[in-house]
Amino acid sequence: AVDESELLTVPDGWKEPAFTREDNPRGLLEESSFATLFPKYREAYLKECWPLVQKALGEHYVNAALDLIEGSMTVTTTKKTFDPYAIIRARDLIKLLARSVPFEQVFRILQDDVACDIIKIGSLVRKRETFIKRRARLLGPKGSTLKALELLTNCYIMVQGNTVSALGPFSGLKEVRKVVLDTMKNIHPIYNIKTLMIKRELAKDPELRTQSWERFLPKFKRKNLKKRKEPKKKNTKKEYTPFPPPQPESQIDKELASGEYFLKERQKKRKQMEEIKAKQADAVKRRQEERNKAFIPPKEKPAVKTKKASTEKKIDIEAIKEKVKNAKKKKLGALPEEEVKLKMAADEKKKKKK
Repeated sequence: AVDESELLTVPDGWKEPAFTREDNPRGLLEESSFATLFPKYREAYLKECWPLVQKALGEHYVNAALDLIEGSMTVTTTKKTFDPYAIIRARDLIKLLARSVPFEQVFRILQDDVACDIIKIGSLVRKRETFIKRRARLLGPKGSTLKALELLTNCYIMVQGNTVSALGPFSGLKEVRKVVLDTMKNIHPIYNIKTLMIKRELAKDPELRTQSWERFLPKFKRKNLKKRKEPKKKNTKKEYTPFPPPQPESQIDKELASGEYFLKERQKKRKQMEEIKAKQADAVKRRQEERNKAFIPPKEKPAVKTKKASTEKKIDIEAIKEKVKNAKKKKLGALPEEEVKLKMAADEKKKKKK
């Protein structure tokens, strides 16, 4: 009896045997071909590396043709071609070459355990500025984010124009596609990189291979930190009234109200001239005030006299008197009275004994 979990997992170091001529000795019945266009700036590089491309495809009996006039690359099978999937790999090879992937990486597509994925990201974001920012986020500062993603997925990734070309194992390509699409949906690639790092460590433990990893993986929640900006001008709705607004006064009505209507033309002109002169006088006065502002000295702050810290302290007179009395009693360097009396008595006793 064999455990079912062991049957589901692929043993370490197992590889599918390579497809040889013995598996298909008679070759292919029909001739297949694929062609792809390439941009003008790739022409010089393709001319240099085309002999290497022909040599690599020649080992699998696939012909390759480069048309510089039309700007296309074509791959076709021959009578000697025995591997039916070789033409598909050759098609992917010319597609990657057109997408600015160097030949040093492209020739790996001819291996059995290597595949490629070309992800179109140009139509995922509406605004061009937003698209450029998110594409730059995928690259990271000095390409560090892309390099970390390459190390974790074992894939070669090339960001060029509106596409992302990836080359590597199938499991890695799946992760690359997820990260690229999430980045275009405004999810930072660092979150997916953290998840991939945790998965890499968990895969090393043989006990956790058959268990669910949900409890170990981080769960990131979106936070809308930005508050909605309020408009500068708020349109407040007026209260509804069934009555129409009052009819505005005409120019004649205003003149009748002020009495100008009954004035003669000379008087009207004189009044207009007086109004113009009054306005001019106000304007001149304002201009003069503005000019004079430069000549008005600024108000100086009043000088504040700094109060000197009072050095005088309260003197204790009684304590000084006591010190003076004590100083009078004993001379400087002299012994106290009691000690002097005892000394004199001792000297007299010595004299008597003699």
